[in-house]
Amino acid sequence: MKITFLGGAGSVTGSKYLVQTDSTQILVDCGLFQGYKSLRERNWQSLPVDIEKLDAVVLTHAHLDHSGYIPVLYKKGYRKPVITHHATKDLCSILLPDSGHIQEEDVKYLIKHRLSKHENPQALYTRKEAEQSLSIFQTVDFEETFSVGDIELRLQSAGHILGAASVILESEGKRIGFSGDVGRPDDVFMRPPNQLPELDLLLLESTYGNRQHERTDPGQQLANIVNETMHKGGVVLIPSFAVGRAQTVMHLLAELMNKGDIARVPVYLDSPMAINVSDIYCRYAGQHRLTQQQCKAMCGVATYTKSVEESKAIARQVYPHIIIAGSGMATGGRILHHMKRLLAEHSTTVLFTGYQAGGTRGAKMQQGVDSVKIHGKWIPVRARIEVLHALSGHGDYLDIEQWLADSDLRDNTKIQLIHGDPDALEGMKDYLSRNTAFNINVSEHRKSLMV
Repeated sequence: MKITFLGGAGSVTGSKYLVQTDSTQILVDCGLFQGYKSLRERNWQSLPVDIEKLDAVVLTHAHLDHSGYIPVLYKKGYRKPVITHHATKDLCSILLPDSGHIQEEDVKYLIKHRLSKHENPQALYTRKEAEQSLSIFQTVDFEETFSVGDIELRLQSAGHILGAASVILESEGKRIGFSGDVGRPDDVFMRPPNQLPELDLLLLESTYGNRQHERTDPGQQLANIVNETMHKGGVVLIPSFAVGRAQTVMHLLAELMNKGDIARVPVYLDSPMAINVSDIYCRYAGQHRLTQQQCKAMCGVATYTKSVEESKAIARQVYPHIIIAGSGMATGGRILHHMKRLLAEHSTTVLFTGYQAGGTRGAKMQQGVDSVKIHGKWIPVRARIEVLHALSGHGDYLDIEQWLADSDLRDNTKIQLIHGDPDALEGMKDYLSRNTAFNINVSEHRKSLMV
């Protein structure tokens, strides 16, 4: 069996892993590259996969760095199944068309304002192409065994977001695990990841391989930030991923308001995608910690602004308020329009709630830049920049180590580190090498591994 790392190796984005046996080929994850321009340009490069010989795509979860390349594959003629959990398909039915729509809107803006260096800028795929790609999705339950050629597979819950899974596959006498994105044992919202079975090889995410999460109360930190900003008469801007993070933030705001820890200020969920996702979370109650009553409160805490006109109308609000909008790394979406208007105000707080990939506006603002480029213009950053560290949906290296210790892995299990920036990969390798008996190696982009 051969595994080729076509993404998510040496970086925390673009996850794609080609698994080949003598008679079968599958792709585990099919993600977009995000962040640095050098990474984004890989989305336009030819994928070294013979689509005619590809038997299936198996998705760990719906986030675009794991699923967002599927419409490109479909556009190139792929018509075999994309196999994943039911909740992941439901989320992809929102995320993928929205991704195509945002790309189309970005192209229109570039053409209108003559900002592109290309004579005829194109979207990687359109909303319609993304919608068409959903027709090849097939869904399975957690722990349901299925086969693709001579490979037997199952998905087991990984926490993180709805439908998120680790993929366990067996073929040619070997059992291999793909961790996917691994959730936290003490997540505010999601249940902890299931333990792994005995494996010959584990491909393990390393997003927080060199960092620990702050063990602070995210509700208290959020309350302090909201109260301080409201006292100044300002606006809290929360760039948020539509899947997972927006729902967690709304749940915390609802709880804080109910307890009287913050005032019942207006909250705007300025993301049609996140609005639909919130409904899905209420349908899959068994995968998260919230009661039906808490789900109802979460969905009712915000005013939903679906149309562009409703979004623009928020700018007319003169009193303190909170805006939750995508994208979570400030790489696109409606949050950019609010930032253009509010970043220069000292009374504004920008509150990031998750990992910021290198090269994104979110990462640059966290690093303290004095201006960011939005829609071709440099916008001064005078706003207060805060990070709600305790809301990350990824386990840090201590969480991951405990997950491995609680699982049924042998001491000689081989671990191949994936899905991490170089420093995180090196940090995770050093830590696990010192503190476990596992055989640890780091994957390289477009390199192959024989199992």
